[in-house]
Amino acid sequence: MKSNNILKSVLLFSIICMVCGNAYGFDFSKKIIKTKLKNGLTVLMLERNLSPTVSLFIRYRIGAVDEQSGKSGAAHLLEHMMFKGTTSIGTKNYPSEKKILDAMEKIGTALDREKRKGQKANREIIKKYSAQVKALQKKHRKLFIPNEIDRLYTENGGLDMNASTGQDITTYHVSLPANKIELWARIESDRLLNPVFREFYTERDVVMEERRQRVESDPDGKLYEQFMSAAYNMHPYGRPILGWEEDLTSLNPASLKEIFANYQDPKNIVIAVVGDIKHQETLALIEKYFGRIPAHDVRETVIAPEQPQTEERRIKVTFDANPMLLMGFHKPNLPAYEDHVFDVLETILSKGRTSRLYSRLVTQQQIAKSVSAVNGVPASRYPNLFMISAQPRHPHTNSELEEAILQEIEKIKIQPVTDEELIKAKNNIKMDYIKNLDSNSEIASILSYFEVLLGDYTFFADYLKNVDRVTVADIQKVAEVYLNKNNRTTAVLNKD
Repeated sequence: MKSNNILKSVLLFSIICMVCGNAYGFDFSKKIIKTKLKNGLTVLMLERNLSPTVSLFIRYRIGAVDEQSGKSGAAHLLEHMMFKGTTSIGTKNYPSEKKILDAMEKIGTALDREKRKGQKANREIIKKYSAQVKALQKKHRKLFIPNEIDRLYTENGGLDMNASTGQDITTYHVSLPANKIELWARIESDRLLNPVFREFYTERDVVMEERRQRVESDPDGKLYEQFMSAAYNMHPYGRPILGWEEDLTSLNPASLKEIFANYQDPKNIVIAVVGDIKHQETLALIEKYFGRIPAHDVRETVIAPEQPQTEERRIKVTFDANPMLLMGFHKPNLPAYEDHVFDVLETILSKGRTSRLYSRLVTQQQIAKSVSAVNGVPASRYPNLFMISAQPRHPHTNSELEEAILQEIEKIKIQPVTDEELIKAKNNIKMDYIKNLDSNSEIASILSYFEVLLGDYTFFADYLKNVDRVTVADIQKVAEVYLNKNNRTTAVLNKD
């Protein structure tokens, strides 16, 4: 039976190799045109004439790690503000609007300063400034058009419009009819050159409510936040993307303008355009609009590395919810070869019902409701974590589950994984790779991600070759080196 399974895996591997060798889209070096504008901005273009549409991604090499100490949450709040329009989009009378915005920022900053005094704050001053801010907000609402960027995209056939802020990168993307590329270039370049941070205090309240819902009131979010804070004592990966509550209350428009200066540095920007395009025409449009952005001499954030962990770190969180645990091990990030090895190990441990952790803990022993391994938490610009998460099945406990997980990790070190497991894991990774190339949006996302993160989109094109290099001995070695107690952070959530 075992030999038949290996034969099936080898056959599947051969089929994948044939597909990869012949399918258009895998030979990135011949299909993609990469151009660097004079100001330093990078453009990636791939023509795919499957439908008269195009997917457009803009990624900025700016994320939560680039925030100044005490201003956590600024990058995420800035992402929200970038949808508020520009000096020409979303305004009825910008000169009049600007006077109100300037006055609101001045009074709002003074209000925040007074509130931070806590018990010593002057309640009359707070009441006075609060009334003034509300009055200015009321006047301001008459001078701008909300959600104008959304409306422009939607009315012109825009789909999949969204944005996200990560620890490493901020992303804006949309899919449009192919003849609307100039509209996109006009909007996106304008909010880079002439953004207006409308409704700042209202949006800050929205983000604070988002934090309350996703962290303060959510057991998963609460546990994860405390886990990351324990795993990273020095490095900003330990700070939440949403920001600490005390920092959010202190953010003002000036805080956002500081981090926005890095947005405007073309060296930090990668644009990916995938779909029904003509390269020269598309590049001409991008140069026309984005070439106007002046080159900046913004210093890249210098971030002190996390010091090597020398003993286990443990966190206990009490919450009225079902118990769960998180376990993380520090490891190298991309493009280190070890990262590929951990991708394979992640698959062996928790990909599918026959994976090691799922098979033993969920199916056989039935002590877990769920279990999964994830490589590369929370991001990949700096050394990161190999993380295992699990929930015990009642009446079993976190302690039982933790012990069982550690036993499986020790097995990896002592007894090499089988050839069958290795082949199966590689095949799963290859199939996921193929699935990621089935849409313009996915391709644009992948290319822009690796280009902005590593400065080289071809990393993904070479990914399967690197996975194929992984051996049984490699897996055993990374387990021995990194999956040990002194390099481990464990967080558990219990009801009491």
